[in-house]
Amino acid sequence: MIKTAIFVDVQNIYYTTRQIYGRQFNYRAFWQQLSQDHDIQLANAYAIQRSDDQQHKFQTALKHIGFNVKLKPFIQRADGSAKGDWDVGITIDIMEAAAGLEVDKVILLSGDGDFDLLMHHIRDKNQVTTQVFGVEQLTANTLVNAVDSFTAINDNLLL
Repeated sequence: MIKTAIFVDVQNIYYTTRQIYGRQFNYRAFWQQLSQDHDIQLANAYAIQRSDDQQHKFQTALKHIGFNVKLKPFIQRADGSAKGDWDVGITIDIMEAAAGLEVDKVILLSGDGDFDLLMHHIRDKNQVTTQVFGVEQLTANTLVNAVDSFTAINDNLLL
């Protein structure tokens, strides 16, 4: 079994699967598929905290599956735009896991190219295998090129 740490950029996965497929990501199917040959040491899902029943049910479901759910407050700016970015938090947690945990593999669920340097860094510095799951059409090529393997999210991982 491969000792694995998983990190999910929930907002990115939600919006990319909705934009391309009009469907939601199936976290339970993902977990079941991965746990067949991975010993999941850590699984963090990074989300935005909103006061809405659907979000609360979703977060409870993630916890039930086995994820640690990390929440950041949703901030509505005066101009109408919203802020709720977890990139720095995800980066810190991945760097700590790659350096401190005895994991063989780090899996990131995101298509955000901002993570390319991070994934390249931990692969080279910490000698961990890196993998990204993302929607192929919306995953940055720089991120795909920075990891050992890329897995496109398709029908078997969608609700």
